[in-house]
Amino acid sequence: MPSARLALAWLAALGAVLTTPRAFAQAGTASGRQAAAYACAPRLQLRHPHACEAHGPGGRLAEFAQQGLLPERPLPVQPIDPALAYLPYLYLRVGDAGAPLYPSLEEALAGINILRSIEPGYVFLSWIDRFEGEAGIVYQIDAGVFIRGDDVSRISTPTFHGLAFEADPARPFGWILGTAQPAFSPGGRPIPDRYLYRYQIVQIYDRAEVGDLEWTMVGPDEWVEGRLLAQVDPDPAPPPGVPADRWISVNLYEQTLAVYEGGQLRYATLVSSGLRGWWTRPGAFQVYAKLERDHMAGAFEVDRSDYYYLEDVPWVLYYDQARALHGAYWHNGFGYPRSHGCLNLAPTDAHWLYDWAEEGAWVYVWDPSGETPTDPASYGEGGA
Repeated sequence: MPSARLALAWLAALGAVLTTPRAFAQAGTASGRQAAAYACAPRLQLRHPHACEAHGPGGRLAEFAQQGLLPERPLPVQPIDPALAYLPYLYLRVGDAGAPLYPSLEEALAGINILRSIEPGYVFLSWIDRFEGEAGIVYQIDAGVFIRGDDVSRISTPTFHGLAFEADPARPFGWILGTAQPAFSPGGRPIPDRYLYRYQIVQIYDRAEVGDLEWTMVGPDEWVEGRLLAQVDPDPAPPPGVPADRWISVNLYEQTLAVYEGGQLRYATLVSSGLRGWWTRPGAFQVYAKLERDHMAGAFEVDRSDYYYLEDVPWVLYYDQARALHGAYWHNGFGYPRSHGCLNLAPTDAHWLYDWAEEGAWVYVWDPSGETPTDPASYGEGGA
């Protein structure tokens, strides 16, 4: 942990203060001046760096202090209401081959008199009741509509959520996107037995480029390659085309979302935007519809191989034709593109945003890499 590494640095610096009388006696000579510099108390080197040489353990601590690593300052976050994680639905995933539906429990158990069949694809249903007997398990998904348990699987919903802020953070921050082993220096040797894990939050103290890669400093002498980190650089200035002091900013390159109000960062989290070919369109938009839930379905390929059907998608904010900000219960891939053009959020984040936004709220979508097409001809209506 960074705090443990800093503690060791403090101990090393304090040990340097416990020099021998011989070292102090030599202070008048050239070699003595060098020894005296190393004997400069860390407290003095931190408070009055001009009085000490910029080397030695105290100098290292002074460098940490200038980078904001000493003392360590946590992000100014505030608790998120646990009730925002509540979803009033239970969900099932239908097998890729589709499934028959039945008009009654008895007929579903017997596998007779099919009401209709679900098309093969990426299909999720919500259910309202469950029956279990010797003949198997059956779920009721609507009035007079039943599906057999061997045609579906129950799913658990994502527990990840972002950060609510009570003040602006002092520096950029972000989330680790996968298991990462920090290096001692940009592009350098990995730190033995030191790992950072998915969704771990880190602050960014410095950046450096090695070849074509950007590296970020996330702790004392701890560097992570930038592609393993989804970053947020707080910017409270209204973006182009947004004539308001309340807006949602979505960075497509970083796959992050930030909410600003009154010149302050209020919330930040990860998103999943459109996959290549099903882009999320950049630009400034306004929320035109706000729904507690909605069904979403579509297919863009001629052979319908990409067909999807998603029941009871929660906390929906439509802002660009069929593109919306909404909760996604069917995956936990936040921080990576996953959608047909919508902006997927973890349910807690979608609920927070739904409560914060009103119809007319501004949504600014941008891609600092320039990789997302801007030609309107590249975009249809989009989808979940």
